[in-house]
Amino acid sequence: MSRQSSSKLGAYSQHRGVMFRVWAPFAKSVAVTGDWNNWGTDELIAEEGGIWSGLIEAAEVGQTYRYLITTADGQVLKHNDPRARALTNSDTGNSIIVDDTFEWHDDNFQPQPIEKQIIYELHVGTFHRPDPATPGTFETAVEKLDYLKELGITTIELMPITSMMSSSGWGYAPNYIFAVESSLGGRRGLMEFVEACHERGLSVILDIVYNHFFPKTDVWQFDGWSENGRGGIYFYNDERGDTPWGGRPDYGRQEVRDYLLDNLAMWLVEYHVDGFRVDSTVYMRNTKGPEGGPDTDIPDAWSLLAEMTQLAHKIKPTTLMIAEDSSNNPGLTDSIENGGAGFDAQWGLAFPYALRRGFGLVDGDPSIEPIAGELMHFYNDRVFSKVIFSDSHDTAANGSVRLNEAVDPDGGDDLLARKRVLLASAVALTGAGIPMMLQGQEFMQDGSFNDWQDLEWHKATQFRGIVLAHQHLTALRHNFYGNTVGLTGANIEIFHKDTINNVIAYRRFTHGVKYSSTIIIINFGGNRFDNYDIYLPVKGTWNVRFNSSWRGYSNAFHEVNIGSIESGDKNKITIPLGDYQVLILSRN
Repeated sequence: MSRQSSSKLGAYSQHRGVMFRVWAPFAKSVAVTGDWNNWGTDELIAEEGGIWSGLIEAAEVGQTYRYLITTADGQVLKHNDPRARALTNSDTGNSIIVDDTFEWHDDNFQPQPIEKQIIYELHVGTFHRPDPATPGTFETAVEKLDYLKELGITTIELMPITSMMSSSGWGYAPNYIFAVESSLGGRRGLMEFVEACHERGLSVILDIVYNHFFPKTDVWQFDGWSENGRGGIYFYNDERGDTPWGGRPDYGRQEVRDYLLDNLAMWLVEYHVDGFRVDSTVYMRNTKGPEGGPDTDIPDAWSLLAEMTQLAHKIKPTTLMIAEDSSNNPGLTDSIENGGAGFDAQWGLAFPYALRRGFGLVDGDPSIEPIAGELMHFYNDRVFSKVIFSDSHDTAANGSVRLNEAVDPDGGDDLLARKRVLLASAVALTGAGIPMMLQGQEFMQDGSFNDWQDLEWHKATQFRGIVLAHQHLTALRHNFYGNTVGLTGANIEIFHKDTINNVIAYRRFTHGVKYSSTIIIINFGGNRFDNYDIYLPVKGTWNVRFNSSWRGYSNAFHEVNIGSIESGDKNKITIPLGDYQVLILSRN
């Protein structure tokens, strides 16, 4: 089946009536039933390639429908449309014929260049809930966009917003991948959210799940056919179909590839999104996930991933394609010409754990070695090929908690927690990669991540100093003041590593740009120093652009005042250094 024919599957409003087209190659017959015929029967006609179609003149936008599929053995299955753009209810509802019209005003919108992007991971259902009795929606999330803009965020990553089982959850149990979850605001709600983001200069990337479909979804044994008791036409019907969460799609079947590629294209074309985080690509491309090897690889998935990035960049060249993969496989971010999958970046899954080891939260023995390793680890010699963060929905859940609560289990906001949160955020916002923050980390949100507890927005006022520190860090990352261009540069160098006291210093810079060097000095340890010696890689007069010990961030901080610093013999500087302190220096 060609890409051209597959892209016309689904229910489409015509100048008269609605065209229905569905893929069901093993069906004996297919009909459509809905509001217009009082849930009677309108038979569809068989086309080539297992497609059934029919123009129903009585059908209208806003009406609901299902397909009646007669299987080879005479059983009649009543299924929702696998390409339904909307559902009345995620569990037991019906497909909805949608209105394709929406007046966009974002023709001039352009995402920030990758070196200036700062991502904010956001779960719509818990991000902002004015009414604690109901989940958050796209509309309520819009109310906080100005706050995110002021925080210095450039890119909002939405955790999965497709129709999900029970109409709630993290979003990683998709059942209808073409439909936006109605409880979050549905199709129009997402469009209005993206429009509102673009009005403020914010880009939007979606977390999408193609590694499995939730069990019992309507695409399971869709037209009655299957082998080995497995999933039928949309799934591998052998051991390749097994994942820990549900059936793996058959990436080798062209119609299934088109199903996923058309879905990717839909988000870009119909919703104007700006990028994707593709969930668990390792479970797409290997039957054993991160435990697998070459013998359990799925070549079909590798080629599909490459086709996905190629299609996304063709539709919108600025599309940011991010893979979540736990294998550190450089092939994901290598170019398609070199045999890679062509992703722009992949999640740095080891980065938050390196930070925790730096604080001694993993085995009780603080060490900066893992941090040094992560700072210098990126893919294909590209600094911005990795998304780096101190917390994500994964690290703050699954039996764990957010970093600040790991430091302070009695509330996550004591003095040590505040210092360490600032330190961790500073590393992510100055390190080699695309920085990301998890919703609420900038105001000391505690606990583990879940899908039912809303953010405690009063903490943004309670810890306004910590929020201010994050604003200062993001401004430096953007080179807002014109003196930290090194943080947008493609180079990093660790020039000081004191493993006894757990002090590390590194330089971000751009070749060929005068005075681009930006110096970051971080004390991961609890010792304070009146005089600490560091040999800088570049001479000059250095000015402090960020001092995490400033009492403006917290009255409880022990402020260490540092003025301008002139490097001496062999570019040596001697400075006071506080416990868990971060300094960012640059020259005029």
